[in-house]
Amino acid sequence: MKGAIMDTILFSLFALAYFVLFILAIRLFQNQRIPSALFLLPVIAGLVYDNSILAAGRFIGEGPLLENLNYARFWLHTLFTPLLVLYAWVTLKQARVHWAQQSWCHLTAFLLTLALILLELFTEVFGLTLEPEREYGVLSYSSAEPQSGPPIMVLVVSAVLLAASVVIWRKQKWIWFFVGSLVMIIGSAVQLPVESGAVTNLFELFLLVSLLVTAVFQGTRVKK
Repeated sequence: MKGAIMDTILFSLFALAYFVLFILAIRLFQNQRIPSALFLLPVIAGLVYDNSILAAGRFIGEGPLLENLNYARFWLHTLFTPLLVLYAWVTLKQARVHWAQQSWCHLTAFLLTLALILLELFTEVFGLTLEPEREYGVLSYSSAEPQSGPPIMVLVVSAVLLAASVVIWRKQKWIWFFVGSLVMIIGSAVQLPVESGAVTNLFELFLLVSLLVTAVFQGTRVKK
């Protein structure tokens, strides 16, 4: 029984942790007007929702309500995760990287973000059919179709974050953006020998913490 509810507890804790990050990001943007914090807000809000629905699934039970709530998870992931491309670009601007200030870089970041959203919509969301799934005591709805290949949108976003983090590391001597991006990539690639579907979300939480801390760091540099 303990094993069956462990992931439910973990998803609840993740939802709470992301809620705290969301409040901190709001306060950071309100107090310091750091643009990168603004792009984190929808991403963190989506993760609050995602983990909350996963935690509540066993209590809601199978049916149209839980199915629709899970359907929204796919939409939020599709619409919000690509915004991390804009976050990466803005961190470069805040670091006063010369080429990041150019109009072509601005346009590229927005076009890439739009392209990733459209890619995910047409390959994953439109025509999506969900079916109930039970894993380690967590009840959710997932795609009835097996994944045809690697998650291209997530791979591209991860690559953009990693590349931007290397530039920030060299430009501002700030390593934690890089560490968070690298930990996320490694955590996604390595299969952990644990009976849990939630533990791997720790890597995602570590990434978001590193992104928010990077925004805080750059905000202090702007004040100087």
